[in-house]
Amino acid sequence: MKVAHLHGDEATKPPLSRRELRQLGRVRRFGAAGAILMAFAALGAGAQPVLQNPVTGMRVFGLPARMTTVSLTLGITGTVMVMLAWLMLGRFVLGSFVVQSAPRRISRGQLDYTLLLWITPLLLAPPMFSRDVYSYLAQSEIGARGLDPYALGPAQALGVDHVLTRTVPNIWRETPAPYGPLFLWMGEGIASLTGYNIVAGILLHRALAVLGVLMIIWALPRLARRCGVDPVVAVWLGAANPLVIFHLVAGIHNEALMIGMMVVGVELALRAIESSAPLVRGNLLLMLAGVLIIVLSSTIKIPSLLALGFVGMALARRWGRGVLSMAAAAALLGAVAVTGIAAMSLISGLGFGWVNTLGTANAVRSWMSIPTLAGLATGQAGVLLGLGDHTTAILNVTRPIAAVIAGLIILRMLFSTHAGRLHAVGALGVSMAALVFLFPVVQPWYLLWALIPLAAWATRPVFRVPAIAVSAIISVILMPNGAEYPAWTIVQAVLATIVTFAALFAILYSRSAWREFFDESFRGHFSPQRT
Repeated sequence: MKVAHLHGDEATKPPLSRRELRQLGRVRRFGAAGAILMAFAALGAGAQPVLQNPVTGMRVFGLPARMTTVSLTLGITGTVMVMLAWLMLGRFVLGSFVVQSAPRRISRGQLDYTLLLWITPLLLAPPMFSRDVYSYLAQSEIGARGLDPYALGPAQALGVDHVLTRTVPNIWRETPAPYGPLFLWMGEGIASLTGYNIVAGILLHRALAVLGVLMIIWALPRLARRCGVDPVVAVWLGAANPLVIFHLVAGIHNEALMIGMMVVGVELALRAIESSAPLVRGNLLLMLAGVLIIVLSSTIKIPSLLALGFVGMALARRWGRGVLSMAAAAALLGAVAVTGIAAMSLISGLGFGWVNTLGTANAVRSWMSIPTLAGLATGQAGVLLGLGDHTTAILNVTRPIAAVIAGLIILRMLFSTHAGRLHAVGALGVSMAALVFLFPVVQPWYLLWALIPLAAWATRPVFRVPAIAVSAIISVILMPNGAEYPAWTIVQAVLATIVTFAALFAILYSRSAWREFFDESFRGHFSPQRT
């Protein structure tokens, strides 16, 4: 696995011409229109609460809920529009859709403004693509009552008829919280402010998610410069990715805070470690601050603790190659990790019960997980052959084997970091990718664990082309309400969406400005001489 070939230094490109700026404006408006459609569709096709739905009975805003197929069509159309706008934006970042070099490139300010324009309509919209935020609200209320969310599920602690329990998905009503103490501690603060007001709770949890996205936007370009990658490309592929917009902002997942804190911590730690100044006083405090932020991110969700290993290897490399430097770095960072995790567990008042619930999500059988997919396929083959359903037994074999393989890949990446063959950021991204795809459960937003650090390091088309394709496809496969609709409703909505886009493409292509943009994008070059 020659992962070093995924990376190469990039040169900064000159700004867009006036004609390209006009094209950029059209792409921005196209994406913003899609985001507005998504926000309106979420009123009927989003993950609406069972109780306290503020638009119920309203003439205009309540209309989408009374027109399910139309709302679903608008939702799917909006998500596809935002995804396509992101791809078209890539024309100003990478060049053409076939990812050839471009003589011009959008600026950071222009990219940040575009991302803000697309995110804004979703900030006040109902949750989309997932109902996890309702679990956050219920589990936080359990903790706020002084009960143990790591021992009791919402149904046992609050009651099945409680306003916060009613919207929690059935599969999670009986299960304890799988999240770390820092996240539930923040959730308890939200619960104390909002009480049983679901809408207010959702908005405050979305504010936390947006804070996490802002951390990603701050850290990504800095990590990219550290790796010789153009910051604009890193932000476009990482922070402006439709998976971020759909699942971290619209879906309100706590991955936003976990990843945001992780990359901020890595940047601060590496800034000290890779500095030419001695690693004492201010530099040492900066490194320890970065390490502590990584540790705290793991008390939201545990996978981010993996970043600590690569910071440790970078530190050991600075101290000198050898077992002693690795042992010293492991001892120092391990002490910070143990102290930080213990302190957060005790300060939050939630204790260490969260360690026993980390595997709660394994109850879901996800087709995106390689070991789970292999187990499901093998089990189904056994059923078809008349050998019986042995899926569970097969999963008990495939999942441990996958864990061992992931562990070996991570170990190799750690030693490659120490040897200087890979930068810590790239090795972290590759390790996260191995962890995600070999994890027992994989959700679409889990891909961001790996994609965001890799966006700051991997530059070759062999990475970027699949990353762009996977992001585009995965971002539009989930239903806007985070659950399943009747099959016929989905078929109707998809057919209506196809017809809508066929008409939309015909209208746009009939206009010379859009036709010129499409032709240039697929030809794979700009025309810098025309201004």
